[in-house]
Amino acid sequence: MTQTPVPPPPYRADHVGSLLRAAPVKAARKGYYETGTTPIEDLRAAEDAAIRDSIRMQEEAGLMAVTDGECRRSFWHYDFIGALDGFDLEERDEGVDFAGVKLRPIFPTIKGALDFPDDHPMLEHFRFVAANTKVTPKISIPGPSCCHFRTAVADIHPAEYKDPQALFDALAQVYKKAVAAFYAAGCRYLQMDDIFFAYLCDPKHRAAREADGQDPDWLIDRYAWMMNEAIKDRPADMLIGMHMCRGNFRSTHAAEGAYDPAADAVFNKTGVDIFFMEYDTERAGGLEPLRLLSKGRQRVMPGFITTKTGGLERLDDLKRQFEAASRFADIDQLGIAPQCGFASTEEGNDITFDDQRRKLELVVKTAEAVWGGVTA
Repeated sequence: MTQTPVPPPPYRADHVGSLLRAAPVKAARKGYYETGTTPIEDLRAAEDAAIRDSIRMQEEAGLMAVTDGECRRSFWHYDFIGALDGFDLEERDEGVDFAGVKLRPIFPTIKGALDFPDDHPMLEHFRFVAANTKVTPKISIPGPSCCHFRTAVADIHPAEYKDPQALFDALAQVYKKAVAAFYAAGCRYLQMDDIFFAYLCDPKHRAAREADGQDPDWLIDRYAWMMNEAIKDRPADMLIGMHMCRGNFRSTHAAEGAYDPAADAVFNKTGVDIFFMEYDTERAGGLEPLRLLSKGRQRVMPGFITTKTGGLERLDDLKRQFEAASRFADIDQLGIAPQCGFASTEEGNDITFDDQRRKLELVVKTAEAVWGGVTA
């Protein structure tokens, strides 16, 4: 029997990418990376089994785009960055501050010439998903701004990268090569998590950048330029998404503030097709920045559904939130996704697997109620 073709993205219902790690994966990772008691083959087998299960869960929830849940990663960003040529990850004493907790103390450093290697492991991560799903495979990677924002000036060692624009030029070329490599691997839906646009809307983060001699508005402009340079030559059948949030580590956050300082650059200078925007708490500010979305094919996925707590949002409340959003952006240019991933690090948020499943089912149910379906 011939399989019905899968409609191409974008979809009305989607999710950011990361999912809670299954207990066998956590045990195998600890055994391999910490105690040395688990062979690499056993770790890979545990990851493969868990990813197949998570793909099945996403498909059964009704999603048309699925990921590997970032199951093979420790962090949503550092695993990707650490596998780039020129970057190293160093472990130190103090981690990055979140609300009430500190991130594990891993820090990216630039030691040599930057490049995207032909054997970057996440190319194979994508291929595994593509080989094991009946719908559209998607992969989420950190965007180019992450490589700059999370690397301290003192950790940039090559002299040529001391000039910020020279570093931005190099990062744009790294990501241009990454986009081409993922396309060659069969990827038609690539998402880049460029959350630091939202961080640069936070007065505290803006002040910290100014104290380092960096103009936050100039950074927003340069970050948008980097993204556009990286993706502007992509083939017409490749969709690029971008996620923005204010931090997500064990259900905590690291920033707050409305999108206003970055909205114009994000919507009109990046060239991105679909925007995943955190909107689950007052920390995100109002919906007014959506008015800057250009008319046309771009789409915003307001994250009215939180991944930080297990309580399930009410469908009627979500419908009212979309009525409010439609005052600033055409309802046809909107969709629904949770505000962030469920496990931006392998520790995961403080929710259950059942909470996660019900949240994803609610995403689909909301799309059906508002637009009449996931592919409408």
